[in-house]
Amino acid sequence: MGGSTTVPEAVTALHDRIGALTDEVIAALRGQLSSYAAQSPDRVRPGVMAAVRNGLTVVQRWSVEEHRAPRRGGRDPGHSYDLPAGYLDEVAALARVLPVEDIISAYRIGSDVVWRRFGEEMAARNATAEELLPIAETLRAWTNATTLRIVRSCHAAARREVPTEGRNAALVRALLLGEARWDDPDNGDADAVWDRSTLRLPFRARLPLTGPGDSARAVRPAPGADPGKEALSRALDLLRPWLARDAVGSPLATTVDGDAAGLLAARPSGLCHGLVVGLGAPAARSALATEFARATQALRAAVDSGFAGVFTREELGLRATVVAMPAVGEQLVRLRLEPLAERGEDGVQLEEAAAAYLRQGMRLEAAARSLYVHPNTMRNRLRRFEELTGTNLRDPADLAEVWWALAHRRIHGPAN
Repeated sequence: MGGSTTVPEAVTALHDRIGALTDEVIAALRGQLSSYAAQSPDRVRPGVMAAVRNGLTVVQRWSVEEHRAPRRGGRDPGHSYDLPAGYLDEVAALARVLPVEDIISAYRIGSDVVWRRFGEEMAARNATAEELLPIAETLRAWTNATTLRIVRSCHAAARREVPTEGRNAALVRALLLGEARWDDPDNGDADAVWDRSTLRLPFRARLPLTGPGDSARAVRPAPGADPGKEALSRALDLLRPWLARDAVGSPLATTVDGDAAGLLAARPSGLCHGLVVGLGAPAARSALATEFARATQALRAAVDSGFAGVFTREELGLRATVVAMPAVGEQLVRLRLEPLAERGEDGVQLEEAAAAYLRQGMRLEAAARSLYVHPNTMRNRLRRFEELTGTNLRDPADLAEVWWALAHRRIHGPAN
């Protein structure tokens, strides 16, 4: 296969620049995780470099094995991903100064950086999508297998030293993200955390930057404070009556990329408007990751819509569908918005006019006021928007497609 030479060349190129690649990963970790930002780069560099080198080796080994004996349907699910001797001991030591959930996040962030650079190397060698897909699956499997082993190792090492809340946070986070199984023999006290027969509601919650009843003090962390811990603390205060708890009364909660997340015993009611909560359906252990993904989609849709309160994906209707179906949104952006890209600033104004028109319930004068322009100017911009995009703003189907394209761009950002 073509990848038998292309992949090793791309991996070798990254190995040759592993120092710079490691620095890029560390910069990403420090930029996205406050716990890593608080550590000296030299403190985390050996572990990060070992992880990067190990990930590249896995991809290189995959290319050799695939060349020798190509398989259909991807890598053997029973394949073992080896770690360097003593590596888990190093991670366990790092877990004494960094939250285990942040170490797991670091693998996801680092994998994204390495995959982006690897994709660039492959593109420079004219690689095809068919070559990249199985490699992406291999890298994802390696990341999941490695983070699962880290959870097991750190859980065993910290069982007697970490408070119950800390153990719960690592286990709950791994379960929400589908990175661990509660029925795994290594999670021997899982039943003490969550009875097998009980259904729980996964949630993901965020404090909006501004909102009714929220003061600046309530939504901004104090100087030197960990924003993730403050967000979790405030969210838990608001959700306390409904939180699921383990056998000794500790909440089953954690953080995921800065949001509060975890399990609820019942749907919250009477929340103040200072919290946005995405909620999954009541789930057993095996279905929790799927429902947490739906809760995440609900949260993103609610935040984009400026809502506050508790929402399931179904309750947000088409707004949540925009989050859940990015491929459809990308297609509609190409159809309804990309024709404006060639117009530069003029195109930006036309897109803003269409967005304001929809936002104001298709009331032209209200849309004009929102953009501080004359109604005739707004009318002219909408006419030019229609001409350039082939859209009829009086056609409900065209209006729906424009709304979806605009919502997709707000939620998912511009195409890479």
